[in-house]
Order: sequence, then C-alpha cells, then structure tokens
Amino acid sequence: MKFKNSASLVIIIICVLVFLVQNGIQAATGYDLLSIYGAKINDLILAGQLWRFITPVFLHGSILHLSFNMYALYAIGSSMERRYGISSFLLLFIISGIFGNIFSFLFSPNASLGSSTAIFGLIAAQGVYIYKNRLLLGSAANALLRNVLMVVAVNLVLGLSPGVDNWGHLGGLFGGFLFAWFAGPSYGMTTNVFGDNVIFKENKKTIWVTTGLFLTACLLVFLKFLLA
Repeated sequence: MKFKNSASLVIIIICVLVFLVQNGIQAATGYDLLSIYGAKINDLILAGQLWRFITPVFLHGSILHLSFNMYALYAIGSSMERRYGISSFLLLFIISGIFGNIFSFLFSPNASLGSSTAIFGLIAAQGVYIYKNRLLLGSAANALLRNVLMVVAVNLVLGLSPGVDNWGHLGGLFGGFLFAWFAGPSYGMTTNVFGDNVIFKENKKTIWVTTGLFLTACLLVFLKFLLA
C-alpha cells in the first residue's frame, strides 16, 4: 500500500506518538495525564471541556487497543483516501470521530477513548461508496456490500463486551454514513461526441455538508446540556 502524501499515515504516526507520550508520562508520574485531560468523560464535558469530543480519537488504552485500531486504519484508510482526496478524507475521519464521541456522550456514562469511532465512520463511508457506485462496480458490488455489512455486524457484536464503547461505534457509523451519502464521491457514465463511454465524477459541495453536520453535532450536544 502506498503511503506517499498519506493522511492515513500521518494519523497513524500521531496516534503512535501520542501513545508513547502517554506511557512515558505515566511511567514518570504514575498518572495517564493525556487520558485524564483528553478522554471522553461526560461530567468534564458538561463542565465545558468540549475538546473531549475529538481528543479521544488520538488516545488509546493499551498496545493491543492501539494495534487493532491502527491496523484497521491501515487496511481501509488508503483506499478511502484515494477515493475522497486528502481534505475530504480528513473531514470524514474527524466528523466520524466527533459523532462517535457525541453518541457516547449522549447514551453512555462511561469514559472512553480510541480511534474506533472514526474508523467505523470510514467503514460506513466505504459501504456508501460501494452502494452509490454499484452499477459501475458491476457484479462485485453485492459481494463487497455483504463484506462491509459483515465487518460492521461482527465488530458491533464484539462491541458488546464489557469496556467497549459500542455507542461510540454507532455514532461513528452514523456520522460517516451522513458525510459519505451527501459529500462522498459518486460516478456516472455518459457518452462523448465520438460515441465513447466516459466515466465522470460528480462534484459535491463538501463545505456545505460539513457545515450542516457540524451544526447537527452542536444541536445534539446542546440538547444534552439542556437535559443534564
């Protein structure tokens, strides 16, 4: 897999470096200060620490947790980045992570961290991409869609284990699905003046979709603050 000019590689490097800093600080002080100040902790979000909707995406609780998430990002990130382009891919990743942590904030009282919220958004976006371009993908589309649905189902079942934030996974799926549906790439086919079939890419107004999703996220958080 080529990682040249890859946002996926940058995210992986950031997560690994953050994990090393986490463990270095914990070894020196006895406290995981990055998790204390960056994990999704509902009471602290209600106290105004809104950065906790995004910082958990770059934090992990163990080497196994980090390894699973980074492998998933390695496996799916490059192909999605090629389809979306770097800027739209980063928006997809961040929006999925934010929606995942918002869902966790809304429906789970437990503290949480990890990139899986954003990675579930990438999986949802992959499914949307396959569905919207199923005519061009031909007979392979159904098998690819079944594979995506199987991956989601298996991981949600595994997410029922104690200590796993399945609400965060569902929120990531929701955010990734919305972004992919309204701003993800889709292709069509037309004929040129010579009668040849030509594939074209539809242009999406990513900035408007991003703005709409950001305002939706703000509304969800505001409603939680009202009900707290």
